[in-house]
Amino acid sequence: MSAPIGSYGMIGDCQTAALVGLNGSVDWLCWPRFDSDACFASLLGGQSNGFWLITPSDEVTSVSRRYRPDTLILETTFETATGTATLVDFMLPRDSTSDLTRIVRGDEGEVAMCMELLLRFGYGALTPWVTRLEDGALRAVAGPDMVVLRTPAAIRGENFKTVAQFTLGKGATMPFTLSYGPSHLPVPKATDPERALEQCEKFWRDWTARTNTAGPHAEAIKRSLITLKGLTYLPSGGIVAAPTTSLPEQFGSERNWDYRLCWLRDATLTLLALMNAGVYDEAAAWRDWLQRAVAGSPDEMQIMYGLRGERRLTELTIDWLPGYADSKPVRIGNAAHQQFQLDVYGELMDAFEQSRKGGLAATEEGWSLQRALVEHVGEVWERPDNGIWETRGPPRHFVYSKVMAWVAFDRAVKGVEVHRLKGPVEQWREIRDSIHADVCAKGFDAERNTFRAAYDEPHLDASLLLMVQTGFVKPDDPRFIGTVAAIERELLIDGFVQRYNTNGIDDGLRPGEGAFLACSFWLADAYIAIGRHEDAEEMFERLLAIRNDLGLLAEEYDPREKRFTGNFPQAFSHVALINTAFNLTRLKKPAEQRADGHEPMESASKGDARNVAAPPELSRRAAPSSGGR
Repeated sequence: MSAPIGSYGMIGDCQTAALVGLNGSVDWLCWPRFDSDACFASLLGGQSNGFWLITPSDEVTSVSRRYRPDTLILETTFETATGTATLVDFMLPRDSTSDLTRIVRGDEGEVAMCMELLLRFGYGALTPWVTRLEDGALRAVAGPDMVVLRTPAAIRGENFKTVAQFTLGKGATMPFTLSYGPSHLPVPKATDPERALEQCEKFWRDWTARTNTAGPHAEAIKRSLITLKGLTYLPSGGIVAAPTTSLPEQFGSERNWDYRLCWLRDATLTLLALMNAGVYDEAAAWRDWLQRAVAGSPDEMQIMYGLRGERRLTELTIDWLPGYADSKPVRIGNAAHQQFQLDVYGELMDAFEQSRKGGLAATEEGWSLQRALVEHVGEVWERPDNGIWETRGPPRHFVYSKVMAWVAFDRAVKGVEVHRLKGPVEQWREIRDSIHADVCAKGFDAERNTFRAAYDEPHLDASLLLMVQTGFVKPDDPRFIGTVAAIERELLIDGFVQRYNTNGIDDGLRPGEGAFLACSFWLADAYIAIGRHEDAEEMFERLLAIRNDLGLLAEEYDPREKRFTGNFPQAFSHVALINTAFNLTRLKKPAEQRADGHEPMESASKGDARNVAAPPELSRRAAPSSGGR
């Protein structure tokens, strides 16, 4: 039986990540990148598909765990009848070799421990050839992949696994290091596990110390920021939506997608979360990644890209894996990358506008690209699309997509009016106003006093909650207040928000999914905007309460079964947590920064404890610039 999604913790080296279960088993790891083939895939199958377990040999009477403060170092403490031991798991952010290090420490009494390692490359399909090296290390090779295990423990082969038994008294330790390298290169060099632990803790503590999280909910914000950092592909600055694929949005369903990719729809909200937390280096890297990824002809722009901006994301099914909780198919790649989604153009234009307001230096090349994007939107905004949620049904005239087309022109106008960039501003204003009139005429249901999911349809969509944040309507607009009320009536499930009613909309799949956690945060943001602060606080606290014991959130939540669904941990959920926390507690609210194109957020050099602040060493990258004129 599959372990609950929320029972896992994540460790990573800012190029890939592993999921570690409460029982001490690594059940998911793709090496060497987030989107590489998994060498531990038991999360989507069983132990025969690869795992690495370190746990007490005797019955465990209690187990607890935590991240070391301000780090991504996971500590799991096991208590048995004879003593207590702690398993320390981490991956040191790397320059070259990627290491997964596990150190077992005796805390009290004596604890007998066991280790079982089963490597299966190719998403659990390929058995490697294992040899013992002269220094006693084990090397496992399959095609292009090589993994080396080093430990002072006495290891042996047993039933196609590598196993060990050892006993630890108080203060004693036993380290294990698993290192990845391309099989055509020399064996990765040995590292000192304890030294690597010190370096890893210093890396994370130094990074976290530069963030600006002071105030209410500081720990929740900090943990979400660390999670986002852990989901960043350091060489390029791209941020993956999640480190997993095919964790189901409804157990037993076909709504299983590969999220080890970078989505444009996350662009603006991610940028605001990072900049308002003072994380300017990562914000600049994300902005630069966006600009590189979409470079080229605007009509060839995709909704998602690979970690370095790759465009070929062919969707395949892995037939030999039964899927999490027997949820098939298991997918790698994502066919939605070929869809037409109008909203992503507005997301990009908004992200570039927010980066200018936040003091990230602009370039003439960047503004030229933005002008080309806007020109293209002028040609396609009247077309139906697949919408923000990548529905696989027929294209429709989604209201939120049209709103984001309006955003594309509005931010282009702001570029001229506020930042003194050059462009045909009169033409842009005219198209912007035409889109606004079209949405209000065709996307608003006067009888029900609500905007709707798509033109001439009765259904609702939670993305409408973002209309105030985009600046399309004001918070006191009765149409928006009516939309919030309608979403409360029709999309709330036991206090959490669905994206849309899958029973009412043809999205090309069988109905049924959990509540989408980012949408639930958006409802809290909408409450703040319309003055319902107590309701916003209540929703936010409800969302904080469902985080797992490590402070992590999945993509969705089943409020009736009280369990996470969807890929985990989910970057979009943690971005939404950060922004809602800031909307609740800061004078400069991300939602207002986004909506108000004329009032720039506090620049990197003018921040204070309540607003954006960048560390001094980042002042060169964050320096305000009017480049691109």
